[in-house]
Formats: sequence, structure tokens, C-alpha cells
Amino acid sequence: MRLYFRYLGILLKSRMQYKSSFFMLSFGHFIISFTGFLGMYFLFARFHSVKGFSFEETLLCFSVVTLAFSLAECFGRGFDSFSSLVRTGDLDRLLIRPRSVVFQVLTSKAEFSRVGKLLTAVVVFIYAAPRCGVRWTAGKIGVLSFMIAGGAAVFTALFMIYAGFSFFTIEGLEFMNIFTDGTKEFGRYPLSIYGKELLFVYTFIIPIAPFQYYPFLYLIGRTDSAWYGVLPLSGFLFMIPAYIFFRFGLRKYRSTGS
Repeated sequence: MRLYFRYLGILLKSRMQYKSSFFMLSFGHFIISFTGFLGMYFLFARFHSVKGFSFEETLLCFSVVTLAFSLAECFGRGFDSFSSLVRTGDLDRLLIRPRSVVFQVLTSKAEFSRVGKLLTAVVVFIYAAPRCGVRWTAGKIGVLSFMIAGGAAVFTALFMIYAGFSFFTIEGLEFMNIFTDGTKEFGRYPLSIYGKELLFVYTFIIPIAPFQYYPFLYLIGRTDSAWYGVLPLSGFLFMIPAYIFFRFGLRKYRSTGS
């Protein structure tokens, strides 16, 4: 872990060599995320509730998913540009180094400018927390932490699967954005509003609901099941098949010889 944080420090130091660019990018990400909040605000100003969920309750989903996705983008986005390593043959350099490929990919790129999205999520949560009707006990604060950590794990796993496909297609598959950026957009609202079919998909195929919807029901008091509170930790289990798929693709990789 010491080496990992050392790499992050180097990446942050290099990014801060261009402070104006960093702050402008961060501000741009803040504005983009904030427009999503404004869209929700105008929607609820007209309809007041969606499938029985109030504006303030829905903002919990917005803030959790935005926080989780931003953390995954910040620290796991190296997998998003992984296809270029396969296409150019630069992956060969990673293979001859003593550290694992996954570690090197994680430390190759960190999008610190995503702090703008993080700031949006924090501001929205600060607004929603005292108004959503949740009695914030130590246990529920713990559940909230599980939701954010589990969500970041799920999105990172999706980025890893995206990288795994690069071994077979060379180029990155843009349709995977449906499951990353698209899922982030879906996750701004309680997933049950999209119907039982989509809720099933996001529960058993792409495990978004285990860290977003079910613990959310526990937070707002729609269920007393304590299992819903620990369900977000299953997001870390999703990283296991994602890692296995990535390693499977890595074994199929053929060096360019350069």
C-alpha cells in the first residue's frame, strides 16, 4: 500500500504542475454533475414524488451513486484507457516488470479532477441528509459508508471487465459505457421506478441494486431487514469474477514482440 500511495503522490504532483488546468477541469466536472441535480429538481418541482419517493429521499441515491462513480473514476480509470496499451503493444512493458499488471494499471492513471463530481455529491448529501427523514445513527452512517465503498468496487469491476474485453477486440467496446456511465445515470433514482425487469438485471447481473436500492430502503425505513444494510459489501465479491475475466484475457494476450 505504501508503494501505491507513493505512485498516487507522484501522479498528483504531476497534475498540479498545471494548476489552472486542474481547477478548470474540476470546476467543469462540478458543473456537469450539478446540471444532473438541476434536472432532478425541476422534475420534482412538477411531480413532487416518483413512485412514492420524495425529492430528498431520491437525492440520497444521487449522492451515493455520484460519490461511488467518482471514486471509481478517480482511482480505477486506468482500465478505461487499457485498450490503447493492447493496441500499441505497450502492455509488453508492464508484463516484464516485477509488479502485477492490475497494480500497474491502477497506478498508471488517476483522475484527480473528478473531485468536482465528489464535491457535487457532498453538497447534495449535506442538503438532503437532514431533510430526508432518516434518523442518522452510527449504524446507518456505517451503512452509508458501505454503500459508497461497495458502489466504488462495482464500478471499478465494470472498468476491469471493459479492459478485459480489449484482449479480444483490441479496441475498447463503447457499448460498455451503457453499464458504466449509463448505470450511473440510472442510479440517480431508486431502481424500482424502472420496473421489475430492470431491477432484476441490476440485482443479479450488474449488482447496482445491492449497494444502491436495497440499503437505501433500509436507510429511509421502508424495511427493517439488517441484511439490506450489509448487502453493499457484495460489491467487493463482484470484483472476483471481473478479475478472473481480466486474467483470462491476459493469458490469451500475444506479445507484439516490440
